[in-house]
Amino acid sequence: MSVIAELSLFPMDKGQSVGAHVARAVRIIRESGLACQLTPMGTCIEGEWDEVMAVVDKCFQAMAEESDRVYLTLKADWRRGREHGMSAKTESVERALAEAGAKVEVQP
Repeated sequence: MSVIAELSLFPMDKGQSVGAHVARAVRIIRESGLACQLTPMGTCIEGEWDEVMAVVDKCFQAMAEESDRVYLTLKADWRRGREHGMSAKTESVERALAEAGAKVEVQP
């Protein structure tokens, strides 16, 4: 898998609570079979570029069917030959935190 994309989208014309609309997009992502991780501010998707972008487009089209205005942000990190990048990235940070924690001396 070579791209990790973070997608955040929601309708701008459905009031303050848009969870049901966002859930529709998350359902599309999960049903795609691609690796994904829901976060409070978006959803990360991992896979080949064309597959991920097709899912992003499907989410956008579904949101646009029920809204006159859609807000969308997309961040992408493409890397040739990468596999399991989402878990590798978070595990790397967790290791660094653990190592730093072991090195920190607590002053009385």
